[in-house]
Amino acid sequence: MIPRIVRGALVLLIAGMIAPALAADLKPIKTQKVRDVTVTLSNEAGQWTQGKNTFVLEFSGADRKPVDAGKVTLSTAMSMPGMAPMIAGAALEPDGPGRYRGSINFSDRGDRQVSVAWDGAARKGSTKFAVPVR
Repeated sequence: MIPRIVRGALVLLIAGMIAPALAADLKPIKTQKVRDVTVTLSNEAGQWTQGKNTFVLEFSGADRKPVDAGKVTLSTAMSMPGMAPMIAGAALEPDGPGRYRGSINFSDRGDRQVSVAWDGAARKGSTKFAVPVR
C-alpha cells in the first residue's frame, strides 16, 4: 500500500504533466485539402503575429486519421512592390504520427504565401495558401 502523502505527490506530478497538454488548446489558422490529405496549421492564438510564432502542422487522411508525412518543409514568402520577396523558413520537428511542431519568426506584419511540402512513405505532395501575420 502506498502511503497517503506519496499518493498525493503522485497525483500532483501526473496532473502537472497532463495539464500543459490540455492547456495547449489549438485553434486552426488554416486548413487545406490536397487530394486525400488534409493539412491543418494551428496554434494557441489561431493566428500568426509579428515576432516568434510556434505552431503545429497536422496531416490527416480522408478517414481523419494521422498520415505519415515523412520529411516536411514549411516556408513563407511576402511580396513587396519593387523589392525581392521576404522569405522565412520554419524549423519543424516530428511530434507524433502526422504531427509536426514548428517555429517561425516574422519581422513585420502582412500577408504571407505559405508553402508546405511533404514526402512520406505512402504519400508525397505540396500545397500553398495565404496566411496573414498580424
